[in-house]
Amino acid sequence: MPVFIAILNFYCAKITKATAQNWLPLHKIITMLKIGVLGAGHLGKIHLKCIKQIPNFELIGFYDTDTETAEKVSAEFQLKAFDSIDSLIEAVDVVDIVTPTVSHYACAAQALRKSRHVFIEKPIVATPAEALSLMELAKEAQVKVQVGHVERFNPAFIAVQPTIKNPMFIETHRLAMFNPRGTDVPVVLDLMVHDIDIVLSVIRSSIKKISASGVSVVSDTPDIANARIEFTNGAVANLTASRISLKNMRKSRFFQKDAYITVDFLEKKAEVVRMKSIDKEPENPMSMVIDLGTGKGMKEINFDQPEVKPSNAIVAELESFYSAIANNQTPPVSIEDGYNVLDVAYQILDKVNSTSSKL
Repeated sequence: MPVFIAILNFYCAKITKATAQNWLPLHKIITMLKIGVLGAGHLGKIHLKCIKQIPNFELIGFYDTDTETAEKVSAEFQLKAFDSIDSLIEAVDVVDIVTPTVSHYACAAQALRKSRHVFIEKPIVATPAEALSLMELAKEAQVKVQVGHVERFNPAFIAVQPTIKNPMFIETHRLAMFNPRGTDVPVVLDLMVHDIDIVLSVIRSSIKKISASGVSVVSDTPDIANARIEFTNGAVANLTASRISLKNMRKSRFFQKDAYITVDFLEKKAEVVRMKSIDKEPENPMSMVIDLGTGKGMKEINFDQPEVKPSNAIVAELESFYSAIANNQTPPVSIEDGYNVLDVAYQILDKVNSTSSKL
């Protein structure tokens, strides 16, 4: 009998070891995460709809300070409307903050102090100082924080992202027709932050100089602004944002060695123009050829429209946040990214304000 028990123990140990090697650690096991939304306004309702499309999130409910809005949204989505921020935070693992920017810090800080993962709409908070404080709270809580710079997940940008390599000049235009909603904040924080984030995500270099100007036309804060960002690696980005345009436009152009890439974030289209040196006529007679002059050779120009796969950018960014939590990875748009964008935006605002005061 003792021999039998010894043999049994040996094989049990072998099976246990093999199983342990093949099983994922507990924090790697994909689980359902409970999520709640703070803010049920226009964008908050969009987030509620998107979260319902993500199987790994269990939407527990939402909180909004406006009781009338809360009642309507609760009935529309058949969701629980919590009576306080505290009660919602206690009931979830993840807090999705879609409140006005001025309340971002207070809401996020409250969630982080309870060690909840936080998704927070752009801009991350109202000031760079608040962003730095939030970074410390997130570090202490050891949780994930992602910022909602949604254009990173625009399918047109995703389609060409692998093609964008060391761009040396970027030009962006983000123009919107006038809408009274949102005019309480400068156009730099309302619209330009999207393009600041895109620029910082593709130019990995420190900033050397920022120049900017802007004008308040119909509101008390700048309605149109232009900024020029010069980087230490020689790259330059020229950004224009307006909320008093006659038409909507969200386009960016990236210029790099032997390539020109354009992204239409609004129409979700992209085009890549590539150039390569050739020493004879191209095999494709339809190709465009530029003769650079005697002894300088020729360039063949090819036009490519990469496939843009339809997707919902907000669903994509929320799914990426779930993945970051489940796999213990840094979110694709981190809290540090959010701070960097806000810091640059405030430098631009300082330049705009100093220029405006001289007019």
